[in-house]
Amino acid sequence: MSTPTTTSVPAGAPRVVRTRPRADGRVNPTTEYSGLLSTVRDAGLLRRRTGFYYTMFGALVLALGGIVTGFVLLGNSWFQLLLAAALGIVLTQFAFLAHEASHRQVFESGKANDIAGRTLANLVVGISYSWWMNKHSRHHANPNVLGKDPDIERDVVSFTAEDAARSRGLYAWLTRRQGYAFFPLLLLEGLNLHLHGFRTVFGKGKVDKRWVEISMLVARVGLYLAVVFWALPLGMAFAFVGVQLGVFGLYMGASFAPNHKGMPLLPKEARVDFLRRQVLTSRSIRSTWLTDLYMGGLNYQVEHHLFPNMPRPALRRAQVIAKEYCTTHQIPYTETSLMESYAIVVRYLNKVGLSAGGDPFDCPAASAYGR
Repeated sequence: MSTPTTTSVPAGAPRVVRTRPRADGRVNPTTEYSGLLSTVRDAGLLRRRTGFYYTMFGALVLALGGIVTGFVLLGNSWFQLLLAAALGIVLTQFAFLAHEASHRQVFESGKANDIAGRTLANLVVGISYSWWMNKHSRHHANPNVLGKDPDIERDVVSFTAEDAARSRGLYAWLTRRQGYAFFPLLLLEGLNLHLHGFRTVFGKGKVDKRWVEISMLVARVGLYLAVVFWALPLGMAFAFVGVQLGVFGLYMGASFAPNHKGMPLLPKEARVDFLRRQVLTSRSIRSTWLTDLYMGGLNYQVEHHLFPNMPRPALRRAQVIAKEYCTTHQIPYTETSLMESYAIVVRYLNKVGLSAGGDPFDCPAASAYGR
């Protein structure tokens, strides 16, 4: 198994970066980032690549059409579950396109990106674009910042020892094993994403284009369930939906989880410049063309956070520039293999889970030895 090329984070150990005032004479951090941004802009890496996205969209539409055709031809066959798994994969790929549109990567026009993102997210994937935009924008502004990044807020899984220590009973038992349970739990993430969407659009909070999203979500979910339960026997229909949701949730979670879990956590009051805040809390994945396709560009996580509106095809070239820049400015850049990143996530979550059911201010090891 390969080891991460980084000097910033011990694998599996939760760590909070404590910041200190900058010494006099250091380069202005704003100037540091501006220099990097100018370099990638001059290289043409922020130019839109609409041809790539039209090609990806066309390929996914063809794949979706093939699944629908197979669904009709197979009839009442348990081989339908293979198509359900394929549908989960294709919908995740559509979700990647919606994610990229939300970052203004696809079109020059912000309005065109919003229309594409909202349509893909709500009408095709079945999740709320407004919910995603709100959550994901806060994450990008404050990755791994305690109390600010919604991606590390306590849910079924705890990402900090303090959150884990609040769990009790059966929940504490699960939390102590949450690293091993993480990927199986992702099988429920697809359903969770759909529920978040419906809770958002029917909730009291502000939702941009609320009725547009309600119409799209209801039409998408209603039509999907109607077709499946009309065409298949009841048990097979439930199995089809279950497999599709399971694959979708697992694939989504397995694509987003390696990017920050197990990387340094920043205190809420920390004053860290944009460049370091994004680089120190992100982990890139060593890439091939297959990894690029599998993760939808999320494997270039450091570059995605530094240049969130950069189109996917430009990220590989940007990585070369970013690595060299980080080396020159002595900023640790973290990169590892995909499988090692999964192992780091499991170890990190298990480490956090040791605090389950205890005092959030106690050291788990010290408590175990009665100290």
